Amino acid sequence: MASESNGHHAGGEARAGNGGSAKMPEIRHTKLFINGRFVDAVSGKTFETRDPRTGDVIASIAEGDKEDVDLAVRAAREAFDHGEWPRMSGSERGRVMLKYAELVEQHAEELAALESLDAGKPLAVARVVDVGNSVDSLRYFAGAADKIHGETLKMSRQLHGYTLREPVGVAGLIVPWNFPAIMFFSKVSPALAAGCTMVVKPAEQTPLSALFLAHLAKQAGVPDGVINVITGFGPTAGAAISSHMDIDVVAFTGSTEVGRLIMEASARSNLKPVALELGGKSPLIIFDDADLDKAVELAISGNFFNKGEACFAGSRVFVQEGIYDRFVQKIADTIKNWVVGDPFDPRVNQGPQVDKIQYDRVLRYIEHGKAQGATVLTGGKPCGKKGYYIEPTIFTDVKDDMIIAKEEIFGPVMCLMKFKTVEEAIRRGNDTRYGLAAGVVTRDMGVANRMARSIRAGVVWLNCYFAMESTCPFGGRKMSGFGKDDGMHALDKFIAVKAVVCPVDASPWF
Repeated sequence: MASESNGHHAGGEARAGNGGSAKMPEIRHTKLFINGRFVDAVSGKTFETRDPRTGDVIASIAEGDKEDVDLAVRAAREAFDHGEWPRMSGSERGRVMLKYAELVEQHAEELAALESLDAGKPLAVARVVDVGNSVDSLRYFAGAADKIHGETLKMSRQLHGYTLREPVGVAGLIVPWNFPAIMFFSKVSPALAAGCTMVVKPAEQTPLSALFLAHLAKQAGVPDGVINVITGFGPTAGAAISSHMDIDVVAFTGSTEVGRLIMEASARSNLKPVALELGGKSPLIIFDDADLDKAVELAISGNFFNKGEACFAGSRVFVQEGIYDRFVQKIADTIKNWVVGDPFDPRVNQGPQVDKIQYDRVLRYIEHGKAQGATVLTGGKPCGKKGYYIEPTIFTDVKDDMIIAKEEIFGPVMCLMKFKTVEEAIRRGNDTRYGLAAGVVTRDMGVANRMARSIRAGVVWLNCYFAMESTCPFGGRKMSGFGKDDGMHALDKFIAVKAVVCPVDASPWF
C-alpha cells in the first residue's frame, strides 16, 4: 500500500502521486457568524486548524466562548420570537432551502476541497458523498417543510380537540469532525424546515466548512439570526450551548462520554430536550452462503471508508466458520491494493486521521490488540514520514472481551472473529453497550430477516453497508443515543406538539 504523497498547506498546490495537482481552496471565512455577519470572538482569541496531511497550520480561527454563545443565542432568540422565519409558510421556507441547496451544489468543488483539506478526506469521495449528501438533505427537508401537520382528535365528550406541531424554538446543534458538512446539514436541514432558529458549533478540528456554509445560507436568503455558527472548543463553547437557559433543544453527534455531559448540562439548566447520536461498535455478520467477493468488499468499505472515522463502522466482523479461512485469505490479498495517501491524489482510498490526538489514540488501540494476543493480519503501523497516516489494520484471533473488540476505536482497525450458528451470531452481535448499526450478509432471506429482528440496533443493513440517505432515519439505541437524523423522524426533535381543546355544544357526533 502507498504511503502519503507530498503536500502543501492552503494557498499552494498539492502534488498528486500521479504527477497531477489539485488546487488548494482559498480560506475565506475564519470568524464567528452571528446575526448574519462574520465577527471576531469577544475575547479576540483564535485557535489553529491544521492540515492532517502534514500537521501544518491551515488558518487561525476565531475561538468562541460563553460570551459569544450568549450573543448568538440572543440573535437566534430575536429571529425566532420576532423574525420572519418561523412565521413563513412551509412552502416559503422550502423555497429558500432549495436556493441554499443550489448554492451548495454550485460550490461543490470548493466545499469538497475544504472537507479534504480540513478532515483528510479523499477529494473525489468528499465531492460525491459529503457534498452530494449535503445537497440531498437540504432538498429532502425543503420538501418536508410544508408537510408538518397536526391531527384532529376524536374525544370522548362534547369536545373538539386538535394538535399543532410548532417549531420548538432556538436549537443548539453540536456537530462532529468526521463528516463536517453532512453532519451540519443532518441537523440544520430539519431545524430549518421546522421553522427553528439555531446556534451551530462545528468541531474544533474541522471548522472551515461550517463557516463557508453559513456564508452560503446568507446568500440563499436565510434571514439574519436564523443560522449562527460559533467555532471553538467543547468544554467552553459546547458547554455554554448545552447549559444555556435560552436554548430550547440540543442535538449532538459525537462521543458517548460527551453525550453524558450534555445530558447533565440539560438537567442542571432548563431541562431542554436532548437528541444524541453517539458511538458505535457495530457488528458485520457474514454467513457461509454469502458471496465471498461481496462480503470482503463490504467488510473493507465498512471499516476503512473515511479512514475508519465513522460511528457506524462495522468494526466487529463475524464470519461463519465454513468460509472463515477463505475470507481471511481473500481480505488479506484484497487490502494490498488499498492506497493510503494524500487525499488530493485521485488514486488514494484512505487519507490521514483527522489530527495528532486521533492518530495517537488509534495507534494505542493497535498496541492494545497486540498486547492482548490478537494477531495482526495486515497493517498495524503508521504510514509515511509525516502527517497522520495509519495502515489499514486487520486483527484475527480476536476475543469478545479484548479492548479492541469492546471499545470504539474510530480508526482503520478491523476485528475478525469466527462463529458457528445463527444463535451465536445474535448473542455476540448484541454483546455490546452500543446499538447504532449492524450488517448481515447472506443469501438466505429467512436468516436475514431473523437477524434484522434480533439485532438491537437503530439500523440493520442486509447485504449492503453504509446504505444511508436523507429519506431513511438514522440513530441508535442503548449507549449509541436516541433521536433520529434523516427521514421525517428527524423533524421530531425540532417540533413541539401542542394540544388544543374547546367545547362543542349540542354536537350529534362524538
